[in-house]
Amino acid sequence: MAAPGTPDGFDEDEPRAASGGKILEAVLAAGAAGRLDRALADALPQLSRARLRALMEAGAVTRDGAAVTDPSGRAASGTYRVAVPAPAAALPEPQDIPLEILFEDADLIVVDKPAGMAVHPGPGVPDGTLVNALLHHCGASLSGIGGVARPGVVHRLDKDTSGVMVAAKTDAAHRGLAALFAAHDIERSYIALVRGAPRPPAGEIRTRIGRSTHDRMKMAVLKTGGREAVTHYRTERTFGPPGAPLAARLVCRLETGRTHQIRVHMASLGSPCLGDPVYGSGAPAAAVREALRESGLARQALHAAVLGFVHPVTGERLRFESTPPPDMAALEARLSDL
Repeated sequence: MAAPGTPDGFDEDEPRAASGGKILEAVLAAGAAGRLDRALADALPQLSRARLRALMEAGAVTRDGAAVTDPSGRAASGTYRVAVPAPAAALPEPQDIPLEILFEDADLIVVDKPAGMAVHPGPGVPDGTLVNALLHHCGASLSGIGGVARPGVVHRLDKDTSGVMVAAKTDAAHRGLAALFAAHDIERSYIALVRGAPRPPAGEIRTRIGRSTHDRMKMAVLKTGGREAVTHYRTERTFGPPGAPLAARLVCRLETGRTHQIRVHMASLGSPCLGDPVYGSGAPAAAVREALRESGLARQALHAAVLGFVHPVTGERLRFESTPPPDMAALEARLSDL
């Protein structure tokens, strides 16, 4: 699993080039002045400032071993290393990866995505994605509206979030599904195992979410900017002493679908998803840590359990449910003994 706060394919302390990539090194002398992206572009003329900015924001640049993520920061002396990934293939390749298919017709396909599978290729994840698997299973029938890198993709789950997803096989289905998501006319419920228990035990979280101003690798609740994000949550069960629960099982219903929305919102309540490597600040109680260790869960305890919508072509009402996979089930079983 990727180190906390870093993109898939990079270690926490030192970036490494993806397979086939390369590491470029630049030494800025004492007295270096101006913006960092400009200084590095002067030192590494083979890379444009725009390319360097993107690499910095992706966590692929270090100075003396520490990640540098602010392109507009002032240049400072030191040894900079830039991990440049190998050029990505123009098109994702079909790969024979097993899929758990919940429903399929001529227009769309609904799958139960496992944890650890990215939805589409990206930096540090060149293949092995849901898109690669769908290309093999569906062939050329996937909708092209999502672009050549993301055919059929209408919505996403985080790489390490498991659960139900739908993909479009025709352009008509893609347009229809996109309209349903835009109108928030999709039923989406998630199961989350969180640290402690939120107060109040049920409610609505309505904030703005955008890229963190302190860490470009994270999303955050913002006072201004970003996009509106609405999550409805309900505590189903608590674990541990009744007056001071150590963990809880929540059902979270999404009204909007922002990047990392549930993870950010639960953290903002002081009850981050257990096992979350990015937003799980603060250690859970010792008994919960032991339960995590024994369960083998090595990701955020978040599962997309329900997806319901009206079929955009046939008009049929569809609803799919998925039970949490073994790692989350094992964690919940151990939490039940607290």
